[in-house]
Amino acid sequence: MEIIRKIYTFLLDSVQTFLIAAAIFLVIYLFLFRPYEVKGDSMYPNFYDKEYVLTNLIVLRFKEPKLGDVVVFKAPPEPEKDYIKRVIGIPGDTVSIKDGKVFLNSKLFDESKYLDESVRTLPGAFLQEGETVTVPDGEYFVMGDNRGASSDSREWGFVKKTEIIGESLFVYLPINKARFVENPLTL
Repeated sequence: MEIIRKIYTFLLDSVQTFLIAAAIFLVIYLFLFRPYEVKGDSMYPNFYDKEYVLTNLIVLRFKEPKLGDVVVFKAPPEPEKDYIKRVIGIPGDTVSIKDGKVFLNSKLFDESKYLDESVRTLPGAFLQEGETVTVPDGEYFVMGDNRGASSDSREWGFVKKTEIIGESLFVYLPINKARFVENPLTL
């Protein structure tokens, strides 16, 4: 009889431990941090296909995204998918593309801290060559770092803040490429 009581106590303790761990994981996943898998090459060379990024869900409740931040959001053309892109324009900014270069508020936007000087930014369906768009309140203009392989604001327009899931915080897989995600424009 003693052995049955020990087995019962062990199983009960195991179930309680599992439920507490699951509850903690759920709270963290729903409210604090969420993993995101980079799919495709739209952020190459700064992020690679199949890398896993930990996304901070809470930080943007207390601050606005800044130029250069890498954010994860519901994709405007496909809301069931999440995209990862870099913030290029914040509310009130004007954005234009001329001769393969990005202009922010009528000045050449210096992206040399995260893009090679040879990168050319082509226009898209939403932002045509030589046109200027103004980022509305509560919305952002985003682009992938791999301009030739990115579906971004040049094609489908602005991203509403309400669609932004969070800010990328840490690349954790593969382990040999683990690193913090820093905004190169604030360094």
